[in-house]
Amino acid sequence: MALNCFLCPNNCKIEDGYFGVCGVRGAVDGRFNLPYNGLISAISTDPVEKKPLYHFHPGKTIFSIGFFGCSLSCPFCQNYRISKEFPAPSDAEPKSPSQIVDAALKSGSFGIAYTYSEPLIHYEWLLECLKTARTAGLKNILVTNGYINPEPASELITYIDAVNIDLKSFSEDFYQDVLKGRLQPVKDFITLASKHTHTEITTLVIPDKNDSEEELEQAAGFIAGLGKSIPWHLSAYYPSYKYNQRPTAPEQLISLAEKVSKQLNFVYTGNIAGGISDTLCPVCGNKLIIRTGYRTLTSGISSGKCTGCRTDVSSFGIIL
Repeated sequence: MALNCFLCPNNCKIEDGYFGVCGVRGAVDGRFNLPYNGLISAISTDPVEKKPLYHFHPGKTIFSIGFFGCSLSCPFCQNYRISKEFPAPSDAEPKSPSQIVDAALKSGSFGIAYTYSEPLIHYEWLLECLKTARTAGLKNILVTNGYINPEPASELITYIDAVNIDLKSFSEDFYQDVLKGRLQPVKDFITLASKHTHTEITTLVIPDKNDSEEELEQAAGFIAGLGKSIPWHLSAYYPSYKYNQRPTAPEQLISLAEKVSKQLNFVYTGNIAGGISDTLCPVCGNKLIIRTGYRTLTSGISSGKCTGCRTDVSSFGIIL
């Protein structure tokens, strides 16, 4: 007997003994089989900028955990060994949410980032961990592809303090043909998140795939419609997994960022040296935050205000 999973827009019909597209949500005897719940692929303490989050507690480090599986099928995935080509469940002891929260507290971090592969497909475990962390006074950061149905998204978002959503393209054809998904649900999740929590967006810019000025301008317009101060990170592509085409040229990435920044206050480049990483005040142009690699200085902010024009930086969505 097949089981219907309505967590994400794949809406998988899972045959008994098999898994859905994500590879971690299965069916046995007409019930969900979730053998990967609590199995952690990676644990680390990272700069929050690595998520990337540039406007949420800049300069701090965050306790970070990864999972297995993914709801999309990106042929250029940079974490494919834990998202697509991961091992079968082993005898490894799964971690309970309370164990993860205890480890985060002992690390001295201000919160937990759920990252590296796709957290949302571990919904039941994730939701319990979010609630436990919130009760313990920790912040919850979600790094996600945003591919989730509206009902579970609405329940989850109330426990998220900051999110970085991977907007992989602004083309429906790209999502369908390349990723085996759909764009609209991701746009819906970005819209929901922007209304409820601190939101930043990342796009991996792939030459000849999703790098046209027209497409990126359309994406910028969508983001600006939700808030001109939502940070957008344009990240350079390098060959990975099934994709071998040329990397994104740094000069192209910087040029594209400069063009779309006409619609947005904060556009950054990533995965290149000498890119756009400093945060400038949209009012006076003062350097609020200076970044060298993951070294962050908030030297342009004093008592929560721009040292140049004295505008409160929280009005730009910067959370210190």
